[in-house]
Amino acid sequence: MTERGKAPGGSTFPLPLSSVTGGGARKPATPAPIARPQTATQNAARAVGGAQAPKAAQPGPKLPGYAPNTQSAPAAQRSDLAATEAIRRAMVARVAGQGVRDPVVLGALEAVPRHLFIEPALSSQAYVDASLPIGHHQTISQPYIVARMIEAMREAMPDGKPMGRVLEIGTGCGYQAAVLARVAQEVYSIERIKPLHELAKANLRPLRLSNLRLHYGDGMLGLAQVAPFDGIILAAAGMEVPRALLEQLAIGARLVAPVGGQVQHLQRITRTGKSAWTSETLEACHFVPLRPGTA
Repeated sequence: MTERGKAPGGSTFPLPLSSVTGGGARKPATPAPIARPQTATQNAARAVGGAQAPKAAQPGPKLPGYAPNTQSAPAAQRSDLAATEAIRRAMVARVAGQGVRDPVVLGALEAVPRHLFIEPALSSQAYVDASLPIGHHQTISQPYIVARMIEAMREAMPDGKPMGRVLEIGTGCGYQAAVLARVAQEVYSIERIKPLHELAKANLRPLRLSNLRLHYGDGMLGLAQVAPFDGIILAAAGMEVPRALLEQLAIGARLVAPVGGQVQHLQRITRTGKSAWTSETLEACHFVPLRPGTA
């Protein structure tokens, strides 16, 4: 996802966005200490090649979310937690080095323990900038693309100000929803695959995110009952953005989605009026397909 190009456009919707294109369940995570066993942390440390920990990213808005408590943890657990946090800071530094500049987004990325959302067998890759399988032919997105999409959605926000109500299509394992919960006051996330919906609930439970609501259903329909949204993110690619989602944007709000088939690009759509939207192409990407219905 390193190929980038900016080609602002000015289309009035509804128009298909296809013109942009070129053509086993695991056990729920235990709500105990955040750090995995020592071996997982050591593996993760080796995976990032001993990257030097950068200065801490600026914190995100003070919203309900992840706040580790190590006061009563044994010394070994505190040591593991500190090592994992250093590795996560190194991951955030790499994301910043790829061009993500929003301090709120970087702070949210640093706050969310990605290893809680990864299969134990892949724990050594938890903080590598790569997408990883989560079962059911789905993936957890690479940290850079998570940050890039949220930054693109937030771009018009004043510095340091959290967003209001945000909708995510494609909860997956719950990682991006957890990051969104650090940058928005309310987050709604829809997953169409029932086992993944249950997995996300189990993964997110230890973080106690009171501003996050998970829904099982058809993401292409959105959530009209709680619209309008100040931002919408799609974690799956279609040949066009569903009209229902465009209509659930607040005026002035942005939707960010991958669009295309074999060739995909991130598309940012801004609602400019009751029946008017503008769009711009951001950069190349690759996502799983957007599908209707539930499974």
